[in-house]
Amino acid sequence: MLSAQSLFREILDNDESFRLFCSIAASGEAQGGWENGRIAALVPDSMRHLAPKIARHGADEDKHGRLFMALLGKRGLEAAEIPDDTDYTMILEGLGIGLAHEKLRRDEPLTEQDVLTYLAHSRVTEQRASEEMTMLRKVAGDHPEIGRAVRMISRDEDNHLAYCHEELLALARAGHGRTIRALLRESALAEIKVYRDVSLAVMSRMARILGWSGPTYALVALGIHGRYVAERLGGWRRMVALRMPERRDALGNRCPGRGPRLRLRTPRDGRGGAAAQNQSRRLKIRKSTTQTVTISRIVAG
Repeated sequence: MLSAQSLFREILDNDESFRLFCSIAASGEAQGGWENGRIAALVPDSMRHLAPKIARHGADEDKHGRLFMALLGKRGLEAAEIPDDTDYTMILEGLGIGLAHEKLRRDEPLTEQDVLTYLAHSRVTEQRASEEMTMLRKVAGDHPEIGRAVRMISRDEDNHLAYCHEELLALARAGHGRTIRALLRESALAEIKVYRDVSLAVMSRMARILGWSGPTYALVALGIHGRYVAERLGGWRRMVALRMPERRDALGNRCPGRGPRLRLRTPRDGRGGAAAQNQSRRLKIRKSTTQTVTISRIVAG
């Protein structure tokens, strides 16, 4: 019987389809990590309080990308080239949704409007990510090879979505409500089309790799088109609604299972810069080593 679980298990069991799946996922997460890192560095002074949360968001996305790469390595596989029509992030950027990479590459402070655009775009895409990972957790959360990684990424995506809700609500109360509503609507209506097109592109390649029959792929494509119709008729509204999440301050200094964030102290007069930089380097090395060990343990199960 054709089901999401049977399809995904088939993808997991074949090295070539597993390679494509992990490669696409790793690429998207790595792009998200870079984007959030740049946004955190360029946040305007009026919104600097958001920078640590944006940086945490980026660090999580980068971690997810490295997890998918580690899963490939565990099977002795190398990353596949990502077909352009499966690059969800770049297709959205090409439609003007979110912040352009060209803008993020410049060392110029972002505007408050840019931050609103980033948060609205993230609220929509994190809704999709949270739902996708919830589905994967149901069908593969107990898988001996990827189950642990799926469960961890799913928790992170839920935290990212909660953070977007909370920060957008705060900004709406500060007087940006009309702008936020317009940005959310624009992002959601574009995203559901891109998600449909990328899903069809990915599954057509999976069909060729796995040798699916014409009727099997036709059923899968019908399901993708059916979901788009349901979302266009009103399902998209779930992606623009804002409500206070149960997980408050999900990306703050003290999150469940995490200790207090380390802070570097630098002299007010600017002296001691070299010492501070050395301390920062040591902390980054320590953090990188710890994350590598953690990822190895997760992948090893």
